[in-house]
Amino acid sequence: MNKSTQTRASVSIQAEDFDVSSEVARLRQGMPGVGAVCVFVGTVRDNQAHQSVSQMELEHYPGMTERSIQKMMNEAFDRFQLFGVRVIHRVGVLEVQDQVVMVAVTSAHRGQSFLACEFLMDYLKTQAPFWKKETTPDGAKWVDARVSDDEALKRWGIAANNAV
Repeated sequence: MNKSTQTRASVSIQAEDFDVSSEVARLRQGMPGVGAVCVFVGTVRDNQAHQSVSQMELEHYPGMTERSIQKMMNEAFDRFQLFGVRVIHRVGVLEVQDQVVMVAVTSAHRGQSFLACEFLMDYLKTQAPFWKKETTPDGAKWVDARVSDDEALKRWGIAANNAV
């Protein structure tokens, strides 16, 4: 990654909510070559595996999590023709419909943005050190890694064996 792109790659792990429009505006600022912006926002849904969910709690290792995500952003810059990447991931207790994660990617063309955004989300779901606990009518339980997430990462040539 060259110096100009380093200033356009940032990650934040935070308890506070985020404003997608403001984040995208900052990512695009001063970048007239941007022709495409792809944004993914993940939210807390009200069910998981056919069971009602009332809230989710996310934990991480400060420092380690940011370094892991920075590494995956560097990989995205190596694989795709990008101008910028912004990743925000929330931690703490979140309610149904709260925003959890945002991945925003800018490039000259939509194809590179779509691919990079999907790559980063597949990587985040399997490789970033987060732990998720969901509260259901049966109580709170830690969420295991899913085989489907490991499978999604394989298409990028990355093996993950997180699921049990």
